[in-house]
Amino acid sequence: MRDKYWLAGHFYELTTSAAVDRCRVAMLDYLQPGEKVLFVGVGHGRDAIYAAQRGADVTVVDMSKTMLWKFQQNLDKIHQESETSIAVTQVQSDILEVTDYEQYDMVVANFFLNVFYRDMMVKLLEHMVKLGKPGAKIVVGDFAYPDSNLLSRVSQTLLWYSVATTFWVLAGNAVHPIYNYPEEMKSLGLLVQEKKYFHEYWSVLGQKRI
Repeated sequence: MRDKYWLAGHFYELTTSAAVDRCRVAMLDYLQPGEKVLFVGVGHGRDAIYAAQRGADVTVVDMSKTMLWKFQQNLDKIHQESETSIAVTQVQSDILEVTDYEQYDMVVANFFLNVFYRDMMVKLLEHMVKLGKPGAKIVVGDFAYPDSNLLSRVSQTLLWYSVATTFWVLAGNAVHPIYNYPEEMKSLGLLVQEKKYFHEYWSVLGQKRI
């Protein structure tokens, strides 16, 4: 399995910020202890660790061996600091090969869907919906779709394309316009319940119909 992030994964955390960190965990307070949550393209996974600390039954999926190694390092650090063990199921796989349909109370994709061109992004989002139980919460944290303010649109677009181009060079990620995730969710039949903004980023909460 080719690891696109064998290089970028080692300094991925350097691209984060306080706003990104807040965006990643923004909707996790909706989780109840014992609920099953799946993190798609987990990366370094501090959001998944937070969910596990809240008592959720956490599964993480990533194709990148490097990213899962970095995730395990972060998990080990928490174990050492707190002297407690946090159970997280780790799966190295293409998420499309995960077929635990209607098994999860929440499915989360933070800064993952933007890696792909639109046709694949929609396919992945649709697959996420299938993995959720009836009534499941579907969460996407990512670059916010630009609003109507001209200065905001220009600033947001320049930021996105600078990041997208960097990861195209390092990992072969797609370069495309910013996705409007609430509209994509609605087109798949989800109810968009909440949007939380964190400067250039947002977390979007959708719900699968019962």
